[in-house]
Amino acid sequence: MGIVMFVDETTSGSRSDGWGLEIAEERLAVRELIRRRVFQEVAEYNARTPAVFQGLVQPENTERVLNGYALRTPRRIDPETQTELALKAFAGNGFLVLVGDRQVTELDEEIDLVLGTEVTFLKLVPLVGG
Repeated sequence: MGIVMFVDETTSGSRSDGWGLEIAEERLAVRELIRRRVFQEVAEYNARTPAVFQGLVQPENTERVLNGYALRTPRRIDPETQTELALKAFAGNGFLVLVGDRQVTELDEEIDLVLGTEVTFLKLVPLVGG
């Protein structure tokens, strides 16, 4: 059992401090890693329901703000729906997943989760006009 560190980066150079999630398995598919991350984010949001959701992908009916996504009306977010949005974003190159210095390209690819594993979610910013 170990802690996996999740770090968010953007192509513009911003980088989050990161946060840890306890994972019992030594190997896990990228799909499951994304699911667990999203479920944790949603659980933390639903427990407090702040005005801004800070997560991997934008929930439906929200507006992008400086540090996350503002919900038009405070509500609970469904973790299954949010996971589907995240998996579609990964498949559509909305973000890249880097484990250590290696990019993972397939959702079903299993990764080794050794002590101190850092998983970076590099959010791709669309180019203006294209």
